[in-house]
Order: sequence, then C-alpha cells, then structure tokens
Amino acid sequence: MRAWTAALAAALGFALISTLAGVTAARAADEPLRVCLDEDLPPFSVHHRGKPASGFDVALAQAITGRLGRKLEIQWFESKLDDTASPALEANALLSDGRCSLVGGYALTKDSLKAPGVTTAKLPDFDGATREDRRRRIPIGVLAPSQPYIYSPMTVVLGPKAKDKIKERKITDIGDLAGLRLTIESGTLGDAILMTFDKGKLIDDITHLVPGRSDLLGELERGEFDATLLDLRRFDAYRAEHPDTRITASGYYYPIGANRGYVALETDKALLESVNKVLADLQAKGTIAELGKAAGLTWLPPREPIILGDVWLKILNR
Repeated sequence: MRAWTAALAAALGFALISTLAGVTAARAADEPLRVCLDEDLPPFSVHHRGKPASGFDVALAQAITGRLGRKLEIQWFESKLDDTASPALEANALLSDGRCSLVGGYALTKDSLKAPGVTTAKLPDFDGATREDRRRRIPIGVLAPSQPYIYSPMTVVLGPKAKDKIKERKITDIGDLAGLRLTIESGTLGDAILMTFDKGKLIDDITHLVPGRSDLLGELERGEFDATLLDLRRFDAYRAEHPDTRITASGYYYPIGANRGYVALETDKALLESVNKVLADLQAKGTIAELGKAAGLTWLPPREPIILGDVWLKILNR
C-alpha cells in the first residue's frame, strides 16, 4: 500500500512539474522578443519619429521572430560617434539592464566580444530613456555572439573625375590609388589603412577631414577628391539617398572586414541556439540575401574568420 501511494505521489508530482514547465514555456513563447537596434544606421536600421521603422536588420528580426512564433519589439538606441563611446559596453549595458535580449547588427570582432575590463557601464541614449537612466551605471556580464548573417567590408569609392585618371585600370589593391587625390576622415580605420600602406606611400596624396563635421561623400561628389575608403554600408546608404549620384563603386573590397550578427549575454545561450537554427535555415534558403538586397544593401555572405582578430595588427602587417 505504501509503495502504491509513493508511486502515485511521484506520478502526480511529475505531472505537476510537467504542467508547470509547459505553462512556463507557453508564457515564454507569448513574451515578445526584444531586439536592440541602432536608430540611425541605414540601410541596416532606421527609426525616425513619425515614420515606420525600416532597414535590413528590422526585416531580419521580423523574419526570425516569425519563425520562433514570437512578437517582435524593437528597443531603439543611439550610439554616439566620439572617442569615449564603446559599442561593446553600450550593447552589454542594454542587455544587462534587460532592455533587450539581442543586439542586432553587431560587428563580430575579438575585441568587441572579450570579457569587459570593467564591472559596470553606462547605457547609451535609448528610446524612452529618462534622466535617471542617463546617469545610471549598469552591472554588466559577458557577451556571446550568434552565427554571422552578413559580411561588412570596406570599399574604395571613386569620384566622377577618377575615371579619366585611371583610364581602363581597375582598382585591385590600395596601391592602385597612387596618384589620385584621396580623402579620408581622421582617426578612422580607413585613415589607418591609407596612412600606413607601404610605409606611407600614399601620405602625400591624402587630405584629412574631421568626422561628423565634414561631408566626405559630398566632397567626393563635387569632384574635390578622386577616391576614399569607407564602410560599404555608408556607400549603400548614400546611394539610396542620392539615386543620381556620380560617385561609383570601384568593386574593390579591402581584405580585412568584419561579419555582423547578433549578440546576447552569455547566460542566454538557449536563445542564441534557437536564433542560430533560424539563421541557418534562412541563410540556406537565400532569404537573408533577399532581405539585404530589398533593403538596398550590397549583400555579401559571411566569411572566415567568423570572429575578426586584431584589426590594427593585421593592417600594420600588410
């Protein structure tokens, strides 16, 4: 009798646990999946007041949440372009504060994924932030990446007068820019690449502009310069805003570039596993490429190395 009672109690207990687990899973599925996206990173993600959200990362997040059977909520944030900003710490703070479970469009580099050297970080400005939010420091964790879904290289862009100078010659390497009037924003990755190429071979051809104060592509458009080196994303965004532009893509991609993917807290591995399965399926079916092209991106598939190592060392060694 006692054995029978114990068996019945065990069965009831198991049934109760299973029921509670099912309820918990159902509630989790009903909860929206919050994704943090940069509000001004066209054509990846754009959010302006009074206008619908748009961009490749918006469409991709919608496709993923649809496959997961969850509703999408986007937490928009603004990343400052200054010397004090750290995209890695900003993303970590947003995740650690529960503002979102994933940060999209994240550059997968060794430096951006290493364990932080600090225990707290400030939140970037985000949609709905209060004055107190701007003052708080958030205890942060460790970041973990999803599999990549797009490759973001740097590219050489040519001004309208460059064709007359290079004739039929194609740009196949940075050295092919010799003799052209080059312009670059000071302190950028492109600046480091051009200035250090072949022990300073191009230095006399380079004019520096101040980031955020100068119109790099506008100067190129007006024929003030012949070429520049910049993130392919920026050129795509410019072409979308200026469909009649006279500046053109050279077709050359600098061989050191970064994949982009999602990043979450290391403690949220179950979510990353689910997202990775969806990404793999969308990639295999060509859906991600279609979303990129629809958003106006020059879409390039992820490539090795998946996580980019020391960028500066690679540049100097070239």
